[in-house]
Order: sequence, then C-alpha cells, then structure tokens
Amino acid sequence: METQQQNAPYAVAALVLGICSLLFGCFFVGLICGIVGLVLANKGLAAYRANPEIYSGYGMLNAGRITSILGIVFGAIYVVYYIVAVVILGTAGFAWLNMFS
Repeated sequence: METQQQNAPYAVAALVLGICSLLFGCFFVGLICGIVGLVLANKGLAAYRANPEIYSGYGMLNAGRITSILGIVFGAIYVVYYIVAVVILGTAGFAWLNMFS
C-alpha cells in the first residue's frame, strides 16, 4: 500500500507571503511579508530535507523562497527610496520656507 505524501510544512504559507511581498512591495507591508515568508520557507525546506520521502511540495517552497527574496529586495529598495526622498524633499522644503522668513 502506497502512502500519500503530504505537503511540506509552510509551503503554501511561504508561497502566499512571497507573492504578497511582490504585490505589496511598494509599501512597507511587502518587506514584512517577504521576511516572514523567507523564514517560513527556510523552516519548511529544513523539514523537507530531513524527511523528503514523506513530503511533497518542494517546488512551492522554493518558489515561496524566491518570491520572498525578491519581495525583500524590492521592499528594501522602496524603503531606501522613501528615506532619501523624505530627506531630500524635507531639506528642500525647509530651505523653501526659510526664503520667506
């Protein structure tokens, strides 16, 4: 009798969070989703590597890991862009206000 393999732990959650990190990458939420998705994907991959004969869904785990990494990169770029924009526009705004004082 053949036993049915179960999905790897955290496979679906990692994939969903990875996709959400890409969709919401232009907000700070994408960075958080990417980090959580990467942690879950790494935990799932560790469990899969420990017992690969009882789990399926390696592709979902790997896709969740990759999309989470991409979401983290896009989120980090957005955070840096936001900080630079606030600093530059903030400084320019104060200089503009000082012209009228």
